[in-house]
Amino acid sequence: MPRFTLVTGAGGEMGHSMLEAFAQRGDRAVVAVDLSALQPEQAAHCHTVLQGDVSDPALVQQLEQFDFEEIYHLAALLSTSAEKFPEKAHNVNVNGTMGLLMMARRIGQRTGTPVKFLFPSTIAVYGLPSIAAKAAAGRVTETQFCEPITMYGINKLYCEQLGSYVSDHMGQLTEDMSVKYVDFRGVRFPGLISAFTVPTGGTSDYAPEMIHAVAQGKPYACFVRPDTRIPFMAMPDGVRAIMELADAPATSLTRRMYNIAAFAPSAEEIAAQVMSAYPDAVITYAPHERRQAIVDSWCADANDDAARADWGWKPFYDMDTAFNDYLIPNIANVYAG
Repeated sequence: MPRFTLVTGAGGEMGHSMLEAFAQRGDRAVVAVDLSALQPEQAAHCHTVLQGDVSDPALVQQLEQFDFEEIYHLAALLSTSAEKFPEKAHNVNVNGTMGLLMMARRIGQRTGTPVKFLFPSTIAVYGLPSIAAKAAAGRVTETQFCEPITMYGINKLYCEQLGSYVSDHMGQLTEDMSVKYVDFRGVRFPGLISAFTVPTGGTSDYAPEMIHAVAQGKPYACFVRPDTRIPFMAMPDGVRAIMELADAPATSLTRRMYNIAAFAPSAEEIAAQVMSAYPDAVITYAPHERRQAIVDSWCADANDDAARADWGWKPFYDMDTAFNDYLIPNIANVYAG
C-alpha cells in the first residue's frame, strides 16, 4: 500500500513548494486539494488531485477513502481577505479545519495508527497592545500576548487549541485516552517570502510585493511605515520547517505549537536590501491605516527556543543569504524569462 499524504491548499505559495519537495523525496503518494485547478506541472507531482472547498463535507467524504498517514492543512483565507469576508474566513479556516481533524480521527480509528496533522499557524495569533509594548516585548514566546485583533488570527489561535483538544482530550469521558488517533503538530510562521509566487490576501505581503515589483522595473509604494518590524522567513525554510516537525519523534516534542523564526527586519531595512541589488528602484511609503494597525499588533520577533531544543530547528537563510542567494537571483530569472 502506498503511503498517502494529503496537502490542502496545494496550489498556494507553500503548497507549490511542498509538492516539489515531496516529489524530490519520492516516498509517498500525494493527494492534493485546492479551490482552483492545479497547474499541470504541479499536478504531475501528485497521485490524485481534487478541486474543491475544504469546508465542503462532500469533499471531506471523498478524501476519507484514503488512509492518510500525514495531513498538511495549508488551505486558509489569509489575513487581509479574512477581514473583508469574516464569515467566509470562519467557515474556511475553522469549519474546514474541524472537518479535516474529524476525518483524521476517523482514519486513525480505522487504521489503528495516529494520523499526523500538520498545521501552519501564524504570528497573527499575537495581539500586542501598543507599539511601545511591542518594542519592549522583543522575542515573544508561544504563550505571550495571544490576544489577536484579526479574524485570521482568531481563527488560527482557535484551531491551534482545537487540534490540541482532538489529539489529547477528545473522548476523555468515554474512551481509553492512552490510545491516540490524531497527532496534531503546528508551527507559527512569520511572513513567508517566495521567489516564485506573489502572495495575495496577506498583511505581511509588503515584503514580497516590494521585491517582485522592483524586479519588474515597477515603482512600489509600501503600505506600512519604514520602521515597521515583524519576523520573516524564506519560503524554502518554511517548507523545510513543517516537514522536519512532521519527521520529529513524538517523544522529543514538548508542545503542540512551535514558533519558528529566521530574521526580523524593518520595512526600511528590506527596502535597503532590495535597493542594493536594484539601485534605481523607486520605493516609497504610503501606510494603509488599518493594515498598519494590524501589523503593529504582531510581534517584532518570535522566540523559537522550543523548536530549536525539541526538534533541532534552525533556519538555513538569514537576511543576507535569503536575499542574495535565494530571492534576488531567482526572482530576476523569473522575470527575465
